Amino acid sequence: MNTGLIIALLIAVLIFVVALLYSTVGHAGASGYLAVMALFGMAPLVMKPTALVLNILVALIGTIRFYRAGFFSWRTFWPFAIASIPASYIGGSLTLPDFLYKIIVGVVLLYSAARLFFSAATADTKKTKLAPVWIALLLGAAIGLLSGLTGVGGGIFLSPVLLLMHWAKAKETSAVAVTFILVNSIAGLLGHVSAISYLPNNITFWAPAALVGGWIGTELGTRVLPVVGVRRWLSVVLLLAGLKLVVEASFIAIHR
Repeated sequence: MNTGLIIALLIAVLIFVVALLYSTVGHAGASGYLAVMALFGMAPLVMKPTALVLNILVALIGTIRFYRAGFFSWRTFWPFAIASIPASYIGGSLTLPDFLYKIIVGVVLLYSAARLFFSAATADTKKTKLAPVWIALLLGAAIGLLSGLTGVGGGIFLSPVLLLMHWAKAKETSAVAVTFILVNSIAGLLGHVSAISYLPNNITFWAPAALVGGWIGTELGTRVLPVVGVRRWLSVVLLLAGLKLVVEASFIAIHR
């Protein structure tokens, strides 16, 4: 077995793990896929379309399974999504200083992770309410813009908002977030159709790994994991993402 094939298979294993862990909480794993590919020195031209394709595959599975399990709420979803999709196109054309947006988003995610983890056992006992449409539209646009700037599906930003504002319970949040990720990832890929030509041949290993991981993860998320477990998994996802952004921002600041 040659070295290239070994590396491709190792990446496939890591993609499987990322897809499994992220999909348990209604996320598709774009930041995890990008981290894996960066670790192995893949070019940005390859990384972005590959992460989007894998994101779409996992998010599609999650959308179908969370919907069939009865957790999806169209009323919660649509005002965020309808504003987010066009805003994500605009975000893709804008560039903020790396240090500024990474440190801000990283701190927000770390705060959200702490809130979610320590409130995991009791938060779902509180009564939820529908998000006001105008607020959801504004937040959706902001999240879409941020998603376009960062190149992810946006669920990692939407989930803590829904939970901390008591606009959805944990599994409804997962269902709405994964569908939100799906439509934003599709929009992102359509906005860069030419980038599909940069998909590596090894996608034939990685796509099935993501599909299997997403299938198992959504099975855990929709049927096996208790609500407390789901919320704590989500806090771990947010913690990892927040730490990643803060470390990257610190590295940029040191080398400015």
